Amino acid sequence: MRRSAVALCGTTVVLAGALTAVPAEAGTSSATVTAQSVAKVSWKKCGTDDTPTLQCGSVKVPLDYAKPQGRKITLALSRVPHTAKKYQGPLLVNPGGPGGSGLGLAGFVASNLPKAVAAQYDVIGFDPRGVGKSSPALDCKPGHFNPVRPASVPSTPAIEKANLERAKSFAAACGRKYADVLPYINTINAVKDMDSIRKSLGAKKINYFGYSYGTYLGQVYAKLFPGHVRRLVLDSIVDPDGVWYDANISQDYAFDGRQKALMAWIAKYDSTYKLGTNPARIEAKWYAMQAQLAKTPAGGKVGAAELEDTFIPGGYYNGYWPTLAKAFAAYVNDKNTAPLVEAYDNLAAIDASGDNGYSVYTAVQCRDASWPRDWKQWQKDNWAVYKKAPFMAWSNAWYNAPCAFWPTKTLKPVNVANSKLPPVLLFQATNDAATPYQGGVTVHRLLKHSSLVVEQGGGNHGISLSGNACLDKYLAKYLTDGTVPRGHGTADAVCQKLPDPKPQAATSAHAALSGTSAPAATLSGGAGLHGLIGIRG
Repeated sequence: MRRSAVALCGTTVVLAGALTAVPAEAGTSSATVTAQSVAKVSWKKCGTDDTPTLQCGSVKVPLDYAKPQGRKITLALSRVPHTAKKYQGPLLVNPGGPGGSGLGLAGFVASNLPKAVAAQYDVIGFDPRGVGKSSPALDCKPGHFNPVRPASVPSTPAIEKANLERAKSFAAACGRKYADVLPYINTINAVKDMDSIRKSLGAKKINYFGYSYGTYLGQVYAKLFPGHVRRLVLDSIVDPDGVWYDANISQDYAFDGRQKALMAWIAKYDSTYKLGTNPARIEAKWYAMQAQLAKTPAGGKVGAAELEDTFIPGGYYNGYWPTLAKAFAAYVNDKNTAPLVEAYDNLAAIDASGDNGYSVYTAVQCRDASWPRDWKQWQKDNWAVYKKAPFMAWSNAWYNAPCAFWPTKTLKPVNVANSKLPPVLLFQATNDAATPYQGGVTVHRLLKHSSLVVEQGGGNHGISLSGNACLDKYLAKYLTDGTVPRGHGTADAVCQKLPDPKPQAATSAHAALSGTSAPAATLSGGAGLHGLIGIRG
């Protein structure tokens, strides 16, 4: 749930697949909607210099939907209202997580869609239950990620014991602090909340646009409420067959590949970074740096585990590569730790919002589906991964390890197969690490009327509204009139990835990273989007 922002430049466009027009729900004027229903949300102005029309509101929903008259919780909402005569209804947006705040995404989406398209929608952001400005907001164990933590690779019994105690203590702290809430923090209830938001807006149907875990929210919402879906856009798609233990194992292999891609990029620019021209040898230098940091943390706070935290965002977004390479080179070549500490502070350090995000992340994932309760299973599986893909294997294992000790019972994953939907638009990059490519293929198969747009060779997580005009053309067309591409084979349309960044982007990257999370909502393209999506989502 960490937030950061970096610049990404360049666009390559290739269009593929024929376009097939589909009947769209007729646009209606705002006056007609007002006559039909009265919104229950009381909106107040909360605009900023960048998003002056932004409004804020809230809605109360049942904690337990089986007891609708029982305890209520509050969901925080944001809105950029429509301005066009043709009104196509609310467009709910979600950046992922679980645990990501969606309030800032409304302004980003409204600002980065073509003006004529955005003007036809009320773009609605929301903080899911437990998140951010919604109430109650979870924070199981403040400071859980404070440095310096034990190294992630359990190379000794003492290291493994220390990490196990951290995982157990976090799960226990959640159980003590939120015993009355945890059973109700899960994807199914978050989806029911989305339908409560729909009702509070006075809408018969919603349009929905989700990134990352937000795609799983969209899949489950569409399954439970197919008649309330008007348009559905899913970008960087969760594989519903892997919820959630298997999905994390799949991530490990993909992130190792992205780390190797970074090493190859550094090798390409040896004249800048002077780390060599052989990617394998550069990677060996990275692991040597990690071993040294395990003994002597940089700045007293970037140890072996914190180094992983710092470089994992590079697997989500290659716009971070220049900053990471600069920090890597400074440490190895000049014994200068300052750039590495700065990169950690901007990319990886966890603040109160991150503590909240992680608390909701674990609460949802540990409740949604069953996890191995025998730690020997975790050992077997993660050592097997580590032998082939060491970069994130144990870091990811410990991040999810509280689920082995979680104090609530688990639910069964939802079968999201669906033939009752209007055309659905899917976006997926072939080398996405956080939600590997297979997820897009699987959901394309399960959602009968879906169309899959693939970014060929792309490795970023969250690809639409990130500067790729080819992808954004399909998005704009779909939100305008419901048109989706129809092609042959696995993908209905293919767009080429954006060029990788150049080393000189390090200066602009530093400028973007130095900002707070709030301005990220108003930055354009990949910089703004990845500041909102964060990582581990």
